[in-house]
Amino acid sequence: MTELIAVVGAALYDEGRLLAARRSAPVELAGRWELPGGKVEPGERGEDALVRELREELGVEAESLGRVPGEFELGCGHVMRVWRARLLAGEPRPLEDHDELRWLRPGELWTVDWLPGDVPAIQALIDSSSERTGGFSPGSSS
Repeated sequence: MTELIAVVGAALYDEGRLLAARRSAPVELAGRWELPGGKVEPGERGEDALVRELREELGVEAESLGRVPGEFELGCGHVMRVWRARLLAGEPRPLEDHDELRWLRPGELWTVDWLPGDVPAIQALIDSSSERTGGFSPGSSS
């Protein structure tokens, strides 16, 4: 049995908004939206991978606020684990495999065409946020 490749997804919040990233590559994913993130390196903790990937992909510093319950199959032997994160410094820019970023308010979450693997992650994020806080946002970063 092949071991699954772990991927981190960032539920990056700022001022009550969630950041979505539009893929520019590979071709089969281009134009669809996802939570920013990437592969966990061997021996790396998920939280550390999250911070590293946000620095590499978006040019920002962020901190992990805790993991969203569940694991989300992405296909091709990849499984995504999502962490809530808070922006600490920098303005997100699409540096790797993305051509657009968009901050989404709670009522705008379904206005983008999410990748199929991200849809259950977004729903879990909404569900777990509602249970914890009575609403979508874990709070403002100010």
